[in-house]
Amino acid sequence: MSEQDSRVIHHPAVVAHRNSRAGDVQLRIADAITKFAGSMPFVYLHAVAFAVWMLLVEGSPWPTLTLVVSLEAIFLSTFVMIGQNRQAAFQQIKADHDFVEQELELRTNTELTRAIHLMTTELHRRLIEDAAEQ
Repeated sequence: MSEQDSRVIHHPAVVAHRNSRAGDVQLRIADAITKFAGSMPFVYLHAVAFAVWMLLVEGSPWPTLTLVVSLEAIFLSTFVMIGQNRQAAFQQIKADHDFVEQELELRTNTELTRAIHLMTTELHRRLIEDAAEQ
């Protein structure tokens, strides 16, 4: 976690999600690969690697290079799906948390409204009684 992340107060669902993912080695590996695969250094590395492959490694690079690129595309699409599943799970956790918080707030507001109504009714009753006695 960076210094900037440690200063930011995160949503409780975010904290819980990070903690659950941090406990699983496979998820940490998938997160690291997904993070790297979605970066410009990944693009630069591949551009250089493919250029070196085509120019220096093989005399006829296209069949092998096509195979390598196809296999890499299969793995990268799998990591994209893992990332999408991770994001969907996080969104569900956050939505569940928000729902519970909103329900609690609604109940609190309803109780406060009822209490205000009772106090207003009682105040009105007393004012009417006082006016009738005078």
